[in-house]
Amino acid sequence: MSNPEAVLARIREYMVGPTRFMNLHACFELGIVEALRKESGLTAAELGAAVGAKPDAVEQLLHLLVKEGFVARDETSGGYTLDALADVCEPDLQRVLTFMSMIKTGMLRQLYYLADSVSTGSVVGLKQLYGFDGTMFEAAAEVAEVRAAWGPLAQNETAAVYPWFFRSFDVPDGARVLDVQGGNGLGAIMTCQLKGSPGLRVTTFDRPALEAECLRNFAAQGVAEQCSFVGGDVLASLPGGFDVLLLKHFVDMYDKDEVLTIFRNAHQALDPGGQIVVLAPVYPEDIRDTDDLQVDFFPSYILGCVMGRGGLQTVSTYRSWLEECGFEVTGVTAKDPADIPPDAIINRVVICATKRG
Repeated sequence: MSNPEAVLARIREYMVGPTRFMNLHACFELGIVEALRKESGLTAAELGAAVGAKPDAVEQLLHLLVKEGFVARDETSGGYTLDALADVCEPDLQRVLTFMSMIKTGMLRQLYYLADSVSTGSVVGLKQLYGFDGTMFEAAAEVAEVRAAWGPLAQNETAAVYPWFFRSFDVPDGARVLDVQGGNGLGAIMTCQLKGSPGLRVTTFDRPALEAECLRNFAAQGVAEQCSFVGGDVLASLPGGFDVLLLKHFVDMYDKDEVLTIFRNAHQALDPGGQIVVLAPVYPEDIRDTDDLQVDFFPSYILGCVMGRGGLQTVSTYRSWLEECGFEVTGVTAKDPADIPPDAIINRVVICATKRG
C-alpha cells in the first residue's frame, strides 16, 4: 500500500537539494571554511570582516553547516570552529571542491534546460549560455569557462583511473593497439609506457582536428616512432588490422544503437582473436541500491550537460551488447572498494572481450 505522506517527504528532499549544495559551496567559495581553518573561534562579525561579507549573511550560511556537524558554534561566545571538516585532509578536500566547482559552473545553469535537451537530443544549455552548438567535450576546446570547469576534474579522474585501468588487462608482445577516441594521445603514450614490448605499435583514433596535438605529444614523450594518428568518426568506421582495441570513457555517451554500431565497428577492426577493452562507469544491477548514487547523478549530467543523449548501463547490458556484436566477454574488473574514496560518485569497471569468428 502506498504512503502519500512518505512520498511527499521524499520529494521534499529533492526540493532542498540545490539550496543545500550552493549553501555549502558558498562557504568554501567565500573563504569562510578557510578562515576557520586558520583560526578557530571566530564570530560571525570576525568572519564577515575576513571574507568581505555581512555578519548576518555569514551567520545564515553557517546554520546549515552547524546542523550537519561540519562546523560547531559556541553558544556563549558566538564563535565558530571547524567540527567534522577539521578531520578532512587537504588533498581529499581539494578533490571534493574540484568536483563541486564543476557542478556549479558546468551543470547548474545547463540543467535549467534539461527537459529541452532531452526533447532535442542536444545540450541546449550550451547553446543558451555560450552560443555553442555541440557537446561539452567540443565546447571545452573552444569555451574557456567550460574548459575551466571540466578540465581540472578530468585531470583528477585521469590520474586516479588510468594506472588502475592499465593494470586490468594484458597486451600481447608486439601487438597493434587502437586507442579509440584517444583525444590528445595520452592513452597511447601510457600504453607504450606501461605495456611496452618490442614491436608494439599504438594508433590514436579521433577527430582529424586533434592530429597535430597528438603528434606533438608523441614527440615530447619520446614515443613518436611507436605511435601514430588516424582521423575519423567512430560511428562511421574504424581502421583494421589490430590486436587490441581500447574504448575508454565514452561508450556511456552514446545511445544503444550507437554503442552497437561502435562495437560492430570494433569487431571489424580487430584481427581474429583480438581483444576489446572497455572502460566505463556502470549502474548496479539493481538500481534501487541506495548506496550507489550514479543514477542520481549521471542521467541529468550526460543528457543535460554533456551530450544530450547516452547514459550508463549495467555490466549485464554491456555483456549482452558485446555478445550480440560478435564478442565473448572474458573478464570484468572493478576497483577495490578500499581504493575508492568515500566521496566518489563514479563506479567504473573494465570489461575485456575477445572477438569470435
